[in-house]
Amino acid sequence: MGNRLEDRVAIVTGSGRGIGRGVALQLAEEGASVVVNDLGVSVDGADPSGGPAAEVVEEIRAAGGEAVPAYDSVAEYDSAAKIVQTAIDNYGKVDILVHLAGILRDRMIFNMTEDEWDAVLQVHLYGAFNMVRNVVPHMIEQRYGRIVIFSSGSGLGAAGQSNYAAAKEGQVGFARALARELAPHGITVNAVYPGGNTRMADAIPEASKERYRQMAKAEAESKGLPYVELPESAGDPGNNAPKAAYLCTEAAGNITGQVIGVSGWPMQLYSARHVVASINKDGPWTLDELDRDMLMTIGKDLANTAPYEPPRE
Repeated sequence: MGNRLEDRVAIVTGSGRGIGRGVALQLAEEGASVVVNDLGVSVDGADPSGGPAAEVVEEIRAAGGEAVPAYDSVAEYDSAAKIVQTAIDNYGKVDILVHLAGILRDRMIFNMTEDEWDAVLQVHLYGAFNMVRNVVPHMIEQRYGRIVIFSSGSGLGAAGQSNYAAAKEGQVGFARALARELAPHGITVNAVYPGGNTRMADAIPEASKERYRQMAKAEAESKGLPYVELPESAGDPGNNAPKAAYLCTEAAGNITGQVIGVSGWPMQLYSARHVVASINKDGPWTLDELDRDMLMTIGKDLANTAPYEPPRE
């Protein structure tokens, strides 16, 4: 075991399986006491069971680490408070929050129900708020904290996942705002884009996966770089853990308000949104002027990622 997180206390939501399990194990391996939070639900949030969280706790303890389970939901404010209280009751403080808990209710927007929209935002986006709001007073009091919110590259646009994409991109804005608010209190906040061969990844429509591949290929080609598909072993969910854990260490104290890719073998820094091109004039634009100038200026390299296809008979 390492000692980078010795005497630190971490809460990891959604850590009963997959990527979250790997993060919890990694933090414990570095000396952190870990609250393993997981409802043990299916991918769509049904059929809760405390088994996965308990199993990870036992795995950590068997390896000589310290951990306790928490079975409360992040989706409601009061139950999220109970997760934080579990850390306080058992370890007297909380230094690290890693929010991974999530569900999928994939559906094309013309078929999506209000419940499917609400449920996904409730766990991912409201869950992030519920956990952060309950944990931050403790971190402010001790003038130290590390918050890592697991977002998703799906927030950049994923067909059939408008609810998930909205929640995940919302988490990015949330993390960036928090970073500015909490920096004076010694608290860092970052969002990460994970990936791996997990239950949730298996539930993503194949059409969306192919879309991701095509987007990655097009981006590489636009930069004059070769597009390389990594081997199956790069999809091991455990590959996310060391990079996410690094953001929780002392060494990462200068990193905040960032979006970090932790999927596969690379660790990637995503650029913040910024203006990449503009056209200007003295006064308001007319549509005739925009018709004339757009395709020769900022619109000339824009490609329609979903060109019109006539209805199939």
